[in-house]
Amino acid sequence: MGRVTGIAILVTLLLGISSPIGLLGQSVAIAAPICRTNPDHDICILSIKRSAKYHWQYQAAVKIDHQIRPIERYNCRLRVRTDKNGNTVPFEPNGAGELICTLLKR
Repeated sequence: MGRVTGIAILVTLLLGISSPIGLLGQSVAIAAPICRTNPDHDICILSIKRSAKYHWQYQAAVKIDHQIRPIERYNCRLRVRTDKNGNTVPFEPNGAGELICTLLKR
């Protein structure tokens, strides 16, 4: 089993989701949102796709406190998110970026 495929299967098992995984484990389709509640916000990952070229980046659509954000790029190495207009913002403490990078850590 290849390293990437093994990681994708491990992520699927750890998150408890039964969803299709791309042949090389590059994208994870989430059948049901993954939600977490922290003292500040309710955060749900609605969809997520890992970059094939930059394994530390994810494109994800999230819902924070019942407001859906459009797909943004989350860079786990630099701890920043980039919107569709190219605006870059650092991760918020206990925010969506932290959740994505923590759950899908290599």
